[in-house]
Amino acid sequence: MRGLCFLLGVLQLLAAATAVYKQWIPNTNFETASNWDKGRVPCASNVVRFEENKVVSVFVRSPHTLTDMYLPLNGELVLAAGAGFAAFDGSWDPGCDSGATVRFSDAEHHAWFDPTLWQAVSPSGEIESSRHIFSVDEERVPCHYDDVIFQPETSFRVNVDSSQQVIHLRSISLMGQELSSPEAWSAYLQGPSAALQFHGNGTLQVTGSGCVDKSGCACGNTLDGHRICAALLRASGGQCPAPACRSPLQPLGHCCPICGATINLDFTPDFDLQKYQNRLVQALLSQPKYTGMQMAISKVQKEQTFLGVIPRSSTPVIQIVLIHEGTGVQTSSTVEQLAADIMEDIAQHGEALGISSGKMEVATGNAFSEQVGNHTLSRITMGTVLGLLFGLLFLGGILFLHRKGKLRLPALCLPQLWDRVEDPAPPAPGSEKGFDNPMFDVEPPRADPGEETLQEMAHRDHPVFYLNPLYNANETET
Repeated sequence: MRGLCFLLGVLQLLAAATAVYKQWIPNTNFETASNWDKGRVPCASNVVRFEENKVVSVFVRSPHTLTDMYLPLNGELVLAAGAGFAAFDGSWDPGCDSGATVRFSDAEHHAWFDPTLWQAVSPSGEIESSRHIFSVDEERVPCHYDDVIFQPETSFRVNVDSSQQVIHLRSISLMGQELSSPEAWSAYLQGPSAALQFHGNGTLQVTGSGCVDKSGCACGNTLDGHRICAALLRASGGQCPAPACRSPLQPLGHCCPICGATINLDFTPDFDLQKYQNRLVQALLSQPKYTGMQMAISKVQKEQTFLGVIPRSSTPVIQIVLIHEGTGVQTSSTVEQLAADIMEDIAQHGEALGISSGKMEVATGNAFSEQVGNHTLSRITMGTVLGLLFGLLFLGGILFLHRKGKLRLPALCLPQLWDRVEDPAPPAPGSEKGFDNPMFDVEPPRADPGEETLQEMAHRDHPVFYLNPLYNANETET
């Protein structure tokens, strides 16, 4: 029994090590100064006003004395032990504006898919600060296999508008209680607080299961990538900052182009994402020469195209993104060197690590890497040549089938250059006969040398100049 308990403890520790916890930052607490229009908590001589048509859930941590308070038509005040409200007795308070009205701020704009409102934390809720690892923008918002934490003794209101019908999560912690099964989450949704805390067209669904694929799982936020980028770039007017390099890279799941490097890995069933990330951090990024370097590594769905234009399908790859905190030539050299070291490690140990191939691209502050630039240019040129060749072959096939009579093009007149040399010679000058018609110009054999032919009779008796063998003059006589 002790051995079984020990094994379960080890498995729980492993699960905690691989799980990703993301914590919601804003709250709607009464004691949070930023939740009030005057930037401070209401005091005794103030009048507190909640907008009557705004839905809100407010956690009250301590007792308060107020002159008056206007409550919303639909909302709740969640009181901690010892918290409450009392009427102001009129005594003078030197630190409080007499008779001022303090309004509760609107919390409707806090969106689930806003990366600035989430932070990565440890299972205990402590903020994780890794100087080596960062996340692309789509993965800064909770992914389908993540654990979500709303801080204990806090209230909140979140807009869950989404392009997905269901937003999957591994678990949700509310008021210090972890809900990690579909049944527990369903029961919570039927309570009075859920509708005040979550609003919008999306539906949160707790699955209780994490990613079981050791090669990693795609985040699953691609459909809401436009929401993530719009929220992230709202402060800058929706525009990405101008990159310092000439031809920046666009990592999958990231809102803006970067100056740095990307490596895409094709992998086998033996690949272990967590072990490989630890290997890169310990063996390379921890070296003093790579101080300031940061890496994002995750599984993404890369779109495959035909001739670089026509979408065909998507395939999972491991994407590594490398950036540096600084700028300048030295920084660029550091990025390129780290990318080259990773590629060299793959060349030497890739098979043992479960990596079948790797592709590197580098864009740094010193314009664009010549090697990669030539590779990209040659790839574009090859795509253009192949496209033109394909078009010529297609048109040639149509002309060949049309020439052989196997394809009719009634609405298309195609000049055939090879027929021009076979045009018939023009008629001899002085000839009154334009052409020979075998149906009309028929001369029957003479029955008797002395008899006139029918054609000669026709010349003499009728104003016609040819004999129609299909016409019998005798049939018209009565």
